[in-house]
Amino acid sequence: MRILFITAHPYLPQLIGGMQTSTDQLCRSLQQRGHHVAVLVGLTPVGWRGFLSRIKQQINARLFGCKTARDQDCGYPVWRAWFPWEAVAYVVRQERPEVIVVVAGEPVRMGLAAQATGTPIIMQLQNVEFQLHGMEFKALGPVACVSNSRFTADAYAEAYQVPSEIIYPFMTPDAYLTETSRANVTFINPVPLKGRDIALRIAAHCPDIPFAFVEAWPLNDQDKQDLMRELAHLPNVTLLPPQKDMRKVYGKCKILLAPSLWNEGYGRVATEAQFSGIPVVASTRGGLPEAVGTGGVVLDPEAPIADWVAVIRKLWEDDAYYKAMSAAALAYANRPDIGIEHHIEMWENVMQRVIGGAIR
Repeated sequence: MRILFITAHPYLPQLIGGMQTSTDQLCRSLQQRGHHVAVLVGLTPVGWRGFLSRIKQQINARLFGCKTARDQDCGYPVWRAWFPWEAVAYVVRQERPEVIVVVAGEPVRMGLAAQATGTPIIMQLQNVEFQLHGMEFKALGPVACVSNSRFTADAYAEAYQVPSEIIYPFMTPDAYLTETSRANVTFINPVPLKGRDIALRIAAHCPDIPFAFVEAWPLNDQDKQDLMRELAHLPNVTLLPPQKDMRKVYGKCKILLAPSLWNEGYGRVATEAQFSGIPVVASTRGGLPEAVGTGGVVLDPEAPIADWVAVIRKLWEDDAYYKAMSAAALAYANRPDIGIEHHIEMWENVMQRVIGGAIR
């Protein structure tokens, strides 16, 4: 098959996030199965990729009338544009996809542009921030959908009466599996929506426990200043920059902390950690309870901070309890519906049915 993934969000290496990582690992695995994959994404002006893409965009605009840039940074074609919905038709002509998968990032605007090409599409539903769709979801009409969790599927079914296949985020265990020194509590993506303030309060109540905060999404100036001001009073917290190889992070992690205030579509960091037997302490928001399962503990983000601290301390100090939870985390990460072969077969099946007209 020839497959095109499209999103208005920036992509690797400009932005490292769960959506970008899942899409990249899925594309690589589909390539290994003999499929042709390409991605159309948004562009930011930062970094060397932003600089090179700006130059390419100017050249392509003059030669071909479309302000987009193509590179092979990820091992497959990645097209980048300031306004990617305006570039969909052009990229479709170049890549000739049999099916288009619309990923998060103004998905309705992107989906409508994809439908206009006459190519069958699949909407990959990843979050429930309906106000960020770019347009009303119902504007798409009947459309094939894949959800990243039961939570997401239920939310779209209730809001739009949309049925969907459930395929959890694609994850390659080898990208995360590692021996760990169990030296710290790790919190990934220290932005307010991800529960930054809860994590800071837990760290303040546990001055004897080392914490690692790992950046992911770019921090705006105010959030950066707020974070650095708080960390100045927390010598037990180390702030790390975004990591391309997450094994370096999980290699020191004893407990993964995910106190998100956001209705997470799934929460892939939970599974990433559990591949190495690392238990997760997370909030009950969105799909996180699905992601954590029996491999950790979930708490209401409104729960007293003492409740969060008690769970962290029990895992940190009670060796027998930690050993049991570690085993549970490993077992949950190896459940069948997270397996690579299961994922690929489900995606291939859905794509083939959509191409054949069985799903609309």
